[in-house]
Amino acid sequence: MRVIVVGAGVVGTMHAWHAVSRGHEVVQIERESEARGASLRNFGQIWISGRAGGEELETALRARELWEGIGGRVPGLGFRACGSLTPLRTAHEVAVAEAAVARPDAAARGYKLLTADEARALNPALRGAFTAALWCERDAAVEPRTAQLALKEELLASGRYTYLGGREVREVVGAASVRDDHGDAHTGDAVILATGAWLGGLVRELAGPELPVRRVRLQMMQTDPLGEPLTTSVADADSFRYYPAYRGEALDALNAGQPQDPVAAEHRMQLLMVQRRDGGLTIGDTHEYEHPFAFDIVEEPYEHLTRVVEAFLGRPLPRIRHRWAGVYAQCTDTARVVHRQQVRDGVWLVTGPGGRGMTCSPAIAESTADQLGW
Repeated sequence: MRVIVVGAGVVGTMHAWHAVSRGHEVVQIERESEARGASLRNFGQIWISGRAGGEELETALRARELWEGIGGRVPGLGFRACGSLTPLRTAHEVAVAEAAVARPDAAARGYKLLTADEARALNPALRGAFTAALWCERDAAVEPRTAQLALKEELLASGRYTYLGGREVREVVGAASVRDDHGDAHTGDAVILATGAWLGGLVRELAGPELPVRRVRLQMMQTDPLGEPLTTSVADADSFRYYPAYRGEALDALNAGQPQDPVAAEHRMQLLMVQRRDGGLTIGDTHEYEHPFAFDIVEEPYEHLTRVVEAFLGRPLPRIRHRWAGVYAQCTDTARVVHRQQVRDGVWLVTGPGGRGMTCSPAIAESTADQLGW
């Protein structure tokens, strides 16, 4: 079988990975020389802790298993089973964590409520003031800026993989056949359109104007090296407000009794933080849903995140080295893990995982491969 994958972000690359792993030939086409979108502009977190119970959690757990296996084969991914800690400061926050630990799927997530001393034993860099912490053992991380490159190098070594960068696919010209802007046709047995947040042009022509996917903009930053290990990923209690696993009476009480910081509320923020292999910290993020998106970077969210992180670390944050914005595609029905649609004979559109893309992409691609009988 010959599979044409359009898009070299993490979703497209994982489709290429599964196809090659099952003995097929793959041609992957990317409109940039290399992927430059949300697959690089994220935390690199394999985030299990906040996922909704049911299909979303099952997908994330399967993806976590696949990530670990792929990471064993491809050291350049930088896979590490670091877990995450959410430091807690108030009774309302602790109550949400207690409700999470009482969930029937808490063991699958690796939830445990820790004292502050127990949390610092896991992550000594957390020297700030907090009373307890929610631990999620199943959370993990990879290096987002280099993961696709490492996967591509391994795919090229298979001898069954061709990468074509700097080519934009402009039309479907037949069953399982597309033409790029160089005028070249690429024909296979299946075409996967994994175009990320590129939802106009050819995607709109094929899927129609009512595609149930929206674009979301975020802001993030990265610091100079911390100078010491941050041994776990770190979140704050605003993540409780954002992730579906924490919904319930305790969260309602938190929202009523402990209003979100005005800057965080305005920009729909949470803190997530993970250390990169060079020691720097990737920190975010904001969420912007209304179109047209702003074209500029807003400073107040960075100031807010700096205050939150410094309070947890009990020390000044290293110099902010990079600031950026990114855009990802999210199903408008956020309970859906991904939008998968056959748009022409032999052509499938796979998009809309939202902020779950880095976490869930190996399992999303595996499900596509199974459904298509690869």
